[in-house]
Amino acid sequence: EIITGPKMRGVLVILACLFASLSPLDCNQQGSIPEDLLVLTVATQETDGFRRFLRSAKHFNYTIRVLGKGETWKGGDYMSPPGGGQKVRLLKSALEDIQEENKVILFVDSYDVIFSSGPKELLKKFQQAKHRVVFSAETLIWPDRHLEDKHPHVREGKRFLGAGGFIGYAPNLKQMLSDWSGADSDSDQLFFTKIYINPEKRVNEVVLKFEDGRVRARNVLYDTLPVIVHGNGPTKLQINYLGNYIPNLWMFETGCTICNEDLRPLSGLQSEYPVVVIGIFIQQPTPFVTVFFERLLNLKYPKNRLRLFIYNQEYHHEPHVRTFLEYHESEYQGVKLIGPEEDIDPETSRDIGFDMCREDIDCVYFFSIDVDVVLKNRDTLRILIELNKPFIAPMMSKPGRLWTNFWGALSADGYYARSEDYVDIVQGRRRVECISLGLWNVPYVSNIFLIKADTLRTDLKDPDLFESETLDPDMAFCSKVRDKGVFMFVTNMHTFGRVLSTENYQTNHLHNDLWQIFENPVEWEERYIHENYSKVLKDGLIEMPCPDVYWFPVFTDVACKHLIEEMEHFGQWSGGGNVDKRIQGGYENVPTIDIHMNQVGYDKEWHKFLLDYVAPVTEKMYPGYFTRAQFDLAFVVRYKPDEQPALSPHHDASTFTINIALNQVGVDYQGGGCRFLRYNCSVTAPRRGWALMHPGRLTHYHEGLPTVEGVRYISVSFVDP
Repeated sequence: EIITGPKMRGVLVILACLFASLSPLDCNQQGSIPEDLLVLTVATQETDGFRRFLRSAKHFNYTIRVLGKGETWKGGDYMSPPGGGQKVRLLKSALEDIQEENKVILFVDSYDVIFSSGPKELLKKFQQAKHRVVFSAETLIWPDRHLEDKHPHVREGKRFLGAGGFIGYAPNLKQMLSDWSGADSDSDQLFFTKIYINPEKRVNEVVLKFEDGRVRARNVLYDTLPVIVHGNGPTKLQINYLGNYIPNLWMFETGCTICNEDLRPLSGLQSEYPVVVIGIFIQQPTPFVTVFFERLLNLKYPKNRLRLFIYNQEYHHEPHVRTFLEYHESEYQGVKLIGPEEDIDPETSRDIGFDMCREDIDCVYFFSIDVDVVLKNRDTLRILIELNKPFIAPMMSKPGRLWTNFWGALSADGYYARSEDYVDIVQGRRRVECISLGLWNVPYVSNIFLIKADTLRTDLKDPDLFESETLDPDMAFCSKVRDKGVFMFVTNMHTFGRVLSTENYQTNHLHNDLWQIFENPVEWEERYIHENYSKVLKDGLIEMPCPDVYWFPVFTDVACKHLIEEMEHFGQWSGGGNVDKRIQGGYENVPTIDIHMNQVGYDKEWHKFLLDYVAPVTEKMYPGYFTRAQFDLAFVVRYKPDEQPALSPHHDASTFTINIALNQVGVDYQGGGCRFLRYNCSVTAPRRGWALMHPGRLTHYHEGLPTVEGVRYISVSFVDP
């Protein structure tokens, strides 16, 4: 088990754990600490892992020589043997040019290796090993488990040799490699293993040596502080985790130390902004799609540098997409739409979206965003581009939950596992006094990410990135990205937005978003609650037009519009007679032409609205009275000059009544209003979205004033009958 800063589970190969000598003359070499060190590594292409390796080497001032640059890699991959022989060939060739007897050579992988301390400590540990060649150790035997019995037994620690890193004097390494004549695709691990288990070539039994040192990466099982951390094979995910911190990339004292390196500033540019293809994916019925497109329009990025790829699998959302394109398609550089009638599966659609960018020579980035993403930060695209990573995602979460669009770790079967720092990253806080913001290399992202077009054209050029026989499409994609050595970064340095819940979204209403007060309360509030509502309780934005009658903003214009349209769409208005089978007893003393909330299935949602947004005002304005916001009647009333223009004087069957104006006097209708007879006080200019709250029984005898033109709509609730 290895930790750095926070505790981390997982086993990694630690250089300077297994010490193997190769001839009698190699043993018990003591003396002064060698000073001449050269690091050799093989990297045929510059991957994210290679850049991470070089950054850590530069941090500690190692001298690096890269072998095989520009060659085609023929050595296989880490997932299946054989492979790696190309590294041995390149090393053998490089050693031929090194003549110094005391030159110490560290040969180490680069894509999955991080330096955690400097050359001085490495050479000191090498000298203390008292051997001429030192190999790394592994827990598992690979690639031939049948050789297990031939490995010497050790008193403690890891037993099997690892070829991912070794250190030794140049002459001894030359001697070790003198017998190599294999192919590039042969196994380097097997070659070194056979040398190690050959009694004629191995004089001293391998020993494990663990030492104290300063805190970097710490092996808590053996209490060691390794100089080099190598995450090979399936432990690459752990090395990616450690690489978020080592060497000194993120510390409690300073936070992220590299987040402002290698940026791509966009300030001052306009027409030269890189061209971005935005891929929009609608794969299921999703709330607030109209709002999604509104936020897309508000992105701070020149629209003439944006091209849209829209995939819509849902007939339900065709009107939303069509309306958006009708008004705004001409603002963008280009638009490609795949609708539900084309019957293209989601996995294929994402590959098509990638191809739209790959085949466009002007495309520099592909910005993938699912329609359930609430993109609150208008600078998101600019921020991600300026961070200048091949693959980066903004962190998104679901309000009040630890769910996010990234995973910090993977389980053994490739599914979600929680990393030790996951909660800290999600909450943006590692300790009470320490903000945990930065760039995090993670094994999985979804919903939204930015990827460089060059990465799509090279490392991720395969046409079936989302296909797998065993994994879901999103997991398959991330698995293939990881296998190609492309790092997936997520950033929480800004607040970007959130992800909607779509589990219980129903599409059987005209305005289905109205029903989202339980599933997506934050989005519901932003859409439907008046922007000044918070000032009602905080700043006392409440008027009293008549005695004990309170007036305050509660609904947006959109909420009012949607409620009216929902009722008219339902269409079953009451006749306005006294006989009313909808209510208990079947008789209404003061009938109106209305539709009850429970008729449209909105009674539970309305109760939630009253409890969350009306009850706090009630308790503020009527001290000592605490409401449960219960109601027998809540309904939308329609007043028309030729239908029912007014309402005769009456008391309400409630402790208090809420009356919300749903449209605008002077615009939608003329006349109307409410008169309280006891006080001879009238409210004749009700404001759309504002609620009148008044006692319902003895004191506030009132009437509805005549509507003389147009149609007036109000929402009425008799609360606590």
